[in-house]
Amino acid sequence: MSEPTQFRSESVTQMDKKLNKQKRSRRIFLQSGATLLLSVLVPKLSYAAQILAVRVWPAEEYTRVTLEGDVELNATQFIVKDPLRMVVDIEGLELNSTLKEIIAKIQSNDPYIKQVRVGQNRPNVVRLVFDLKEEINPQVFTLKPVGEYKYRLVFDLYPVNPVDPIAALIEKGQWLQDAPVATLGDESQQTMQPQPQLQAPQLQAPQAQAMPQPKLNPNPEQPLQTAPDLKNVPQLTRMITIALDPGHGGEDPGAIGRGGSREKDVVLSIAKRLKAKIETQPNMRVFLTRDADFFVPLNVRVEKARKVQADLFMSIHADAFIESSARGSSVFALSDKGASSTAARWLANKENSADLIGGVNIKNHDKQLASVLLDLSTTAQISDSLKLGSAILNEIGGINRLHKGSVEQAGFAVLKAPDIPSVLIETAFISNPEEEAKLTDENYQNQMADAILKGINRYFAKKPPLAKNRLT
Repeated sequence: MSEPTQFRSESVTQMDKKLNKQKRSRRIFLQSGATLLLSVLVPKLSYAAQILAVRVWPAEEYTRVTLEGDVELNATQFIVKDPLRMVVDIEGLELNSTLKEIIAKIQSNDPYIKQVRVGQNRPNVVRLVFDLKEEINPQVFTLKPVGEYKYRLVFDLYPVNPVDPIAALIEKGQWLQDAPVATLGDESQQTMQPQPQLQAPQLQAPQAQAMPQPKLNPNPEQPLQTAPDLKNVPQLTRMITIALDPGHGGEDPGAIGRGGSREKDVVLSIAKRLKAKIETQPNMRVFLTRDADFFVPLNVRVEKARKVQADLFMSIHADAFIESSARGSSVFALSDKGASSTAARWLANKENSADLIGGVNIKNHDKQLASVLLDLSTTAQISDSLKLGSAILNEIGGINRLHKGSVEQAGFAVLKAPDIPSVLIETAFISNPEEEAKLTDENYQNQMADAILKGINRYFAKKPPLAKNRLT
């Protein structure tokens, strides 16, 4: 009996489907084989990195060159003499217009770089040649994406013979020697001459009796009143050294206001104004951890203050918060028992992340942290920091609203100098449009500098610094 037509049609259809499936399988197999063969015979083309930005930060301490790319860059470098230059080869890179901008970004007053030449050395390798002004010790490292930055290749060009900070200030005429100790024992020299009125307190050695000041005789025809007998009483007047630390700088802009104001610029301007005012004081001198737009790691800021044997350390900032309504000035001191508030802890964490934004060489940084940022701060140091902070906060309250009426505490890395009273001053919220306008106003900057100086004088009036042996 013959098979029904309907069943024969279904069988044919099923056979066609099987055949089509087999054909597709063979075609996929052949295509895969061809692809495999091509991958073996034809070299795989590598992706060329793209340079997104080039930045150069010249400073007396070191010059930083940053190349920002869309992928991590691999570079090798070597120094060549006669003439002195640094040669850098960057792999996986094709020369583009952005990278060529580095030529115009080298300034004539750069302390270490004369000029730079750039070219395609060979396929996928770009060569940069830095003509140098003096022998350098380069540090080259890469940074992972953070904040607004992608991958960064960083060249820090340090001088082989770095300048001592005190020697540099002496050379600039900004460092006066401490007044010598005077022992008064000769009665023939006890006639006192009138002294100018000091705006800052007269400093005395420990356990020394206060020297009575003579009253000036309004009658010029009569001799001046002499001081009582002060045999064998030592009297010392020494210079107070203030270290000012403008926060952020260079690769790290700090907080940015809605109007585009950058924290690093605002606080540097305030610090320079405060520096000028401190220098008018007869027994004070001042040192800036940075005096231009360049990045200084947190531990280096502490090291600098200790090298100049500072009596006080003040880090100056301009706060920011996610809510633009936040406003007011604040003063912070170190805490060894946890933060005094959630806001203080949040701010300390934010400020302590500055090294990630600014970019530090992790290998060197870890070694420096081990020697400098140990939690060695004493109870006395924190106690003095709180007194200093309170004196400054009271004065700042006269020119701006206070975010909180007392000095707050948290684990700020930049305040961990174990032997220096240290505070961090948030001058205002740059994220608040009204306070951003204040921070960029010269009058407000001067008022803030005046208030901080008054706070310093108020602190020393109650707690004159003891004489100390100057380190050599």
